[in-house]
Amino acid sequence: MTVHATDSGPTDPAPQEVSAATEAEPKRKRLALVASKGSLDMVYPVLMMASTAAALGWEVGIFCTFYGLDIVNKKRNKHLQVAAIGNPASPPPFKGVPFKVPPILGVLPGAQAAATTFMKKWMRDSNMPEFQDLLDTCREFGVNFYACATTMGVMSVDPEDMIDGVSCLGATAFLDYAAEADVCLFV
Repeated sequence: MTVHATDSGPTDPAPQEVSAATEAEPKRKRLALVASKGSLDMVYPVLMMASTAAALGWEVGIFCTFYGLDIVNKKRNKHLQVAAIGNPASPPPFKGVPFKVPPILGVLPGAQAAATTFMKKWMRDSNMPEFQDLLDTCREFGVNFYACATTMGVMSVDPEDMIDGVSCLGATAFLDYAAEADVCLFV
């Protein structure tokens, strides 16, 4: 019963408690990423999206499968390279020189190492963090890394090969995680 000033009845009752639903903080946005590639040029977009979302306060989970397991494989992630063949969209190796390297040249010995060197230089010149720094940033922001339990066996990866904090997860469990996500991306 609400009492008005003109009423001569009892004073206003104690304010009602606010329900837990209205007191609760708004639900955090969630990003679910599937990382299926392990080349340096394919890993950067995954970690850039993840670190950006995490910096914005989003919950982020990265499901690493097939070659994407190299992101969280402590034996392999220090040696990520750029595939020199099959990437016709790569920019010219030298800024200001309108020459694109024909993809067929990617089969030449040393082409992969050269492509990796150029990519690392472009990233440095653009003030982008190195792969390991970006991975560390994601981990500091609490990005969840999941290794696909099924493809670990296919790719001969053991749980002890993983960096600290990686959970092994099946596709079904990650789909449950992704079903609650605001944004899902497959890279």
